[in-house]
Amino acid sequence: MKKRILLIVLVVIILIGATTIFSNRKAKPFVYKDSVSLESPLPEAKIVSPMVVKGKARGNWFFEASFPVILTNWDGKIIAQGIAQAGEDWMTTDFVPFEATLEFVKPEFIGDFSKRGFLILKKDNPSGLPEHDDALEITVWVE
Repeated sequence: MKKRILLIVLVVIILIGATTIFSNRKAKPFVYKDSVSLESPLPEAKIVSPMVVKGKARGNWFFEASFPVILTNWDGKIIAQGIAQAGEDWMTTDFVPFEATLEFVKPEFIGDFSKRGFLILKKDNPSGLPEHDDALEITVWVE
């Protein structure tokens, strides 16, 4: 009887420990070219409005502490756009935290494909020179 109780207690402790370990795990950020580390949303995420975009980007992605963020529907129509703001000094080559909030109207549902959208983070390029352009684009699913 004592062995059975001890075994039950041991199993409960293991289950509690495993639950604690796995519930504290954060999803790994999506890293693009060692330039952007996107924490939220991740590729293939289901999104709702308002959507918060968070991560870190190298200082050269910003100009005047910001860069553009765009959300398109499945066929490329812009449904939201905003500005990611640096959370710290952006005049560096190190990673700088950023955040943006996009509000959008859910596109009309015409089939499963119409739930697909694209989140685009554009490197700010005040020079206008194409060799300085860059963008991170991920697929998201509008709910």
